[in-house]
Amino acid sequence: MFIPILLFTVGLFLLIKGGDMFVDGSVGIAKYFKIPELIIGATVVSLGTTLPEVSVSVISALNGHGELSYGNAIGSVICNTALIAAISITVRPVKIERKPLIIPVLFFFISAIVYSLNVYCFGFFGKTLGCILLGLFALYMVLTVKNALNEKNTIEHVAQRNLMGNEKIILLKDFIFLIVGAGIIAIGSNLLVDNGVKIAELFGVPESVIALTFVALGTSLPELVTAIMSLVKGHGALSLGNIVGANLFNVVLVSGAAMTVSPFEVPSNKEFFGINSSLIIDIPLMMFVMAFLTLPALLKGKLSRYQGVILLTVYVIFCAIQFVM
Repeated sequence: MFIPILLFTVGLFLLIKGGDMFVDGSVGIAKYFKIPELIIGATVVSLGTTLPEVSVSVISALNGHGELSYGNAIGSVICNTALIAAISITVRPVKIERKPLIIPVLFFFISAIVYSLNVYCFGFFGKTLGCILLGLFALYMVLTVKNALNEKNTIEHVAQRNLMGNEKIILLKDFIFLIVGAGIIAIGSNLLVDNGVKIAELFGVPESVIALTFVALGTSLPELVTAIMSLVKGHGALSLGNIVGANLFNVVLVSGAAMTVSPFEVPSNKEFFGINSSLIIDIPLMMFVMAFLTLPALLKGKLSRYQGVILLTVYVIFCAIQFVM
């Protein structure tokens, strides 16, 4: 028991340190290229903080544990939204630029609807759906980056600007912080998840519950660390962009990659009133929490503390149900 706890603690330390470097690098790059923090959060930062989910889900699928891949993706969306985003906006509600939020939110719900229809109609995740989701991921990245470049005229800005020596060094340092921070986050997450699962298994917790709670929480810790560091450093938009982008990536990249390398069936080992709990709890809740977080932001241009309180309450109830069933 001592070694898993020690490695768990080391993983937590690496996550905090990596998150600090990752946020600093991301903000520095965003400022230099004059790209809104929300867009940086919804692309570069989200991609970096989603690396643990990709790793865990693909390895789980290859090892024949599709329920871990499935639970990790859905559980991470719920955790990111109802726990991490909820904590952020409860502590510090922020105003939001609505325009940069439209594309990631739109892509999330399109992808989530395709994903959900497949669950309800076929109950199987095959390579075709995996390729479709990965295609949506590629299209999202292209459109988002293209819009950012067009709005800020970044290409002309960079081409016409004569970089001074100090500016080159600072920009290089930001990229190094971004890459090294992402690497440290990935290592820390793996240590934390692997040993967190071992600790949970010692208490006899089922694998499906571990996926939706412990693994989802563990692989979402980069988002939590990034959110906390962003709030501490006064970059609330970066935090929201990271959450929304990470949720999208959990559906299109994490799930898409897992399905493509090793198709699997929808887990059916948990029932609620005789019905597969995924159909009446997990997927509907994933859609609800994202709608409850993003729609008010799109309509009003701000996030309110009451949203955070309600989302946190929903997450506590969700976790309680997982362990009661």
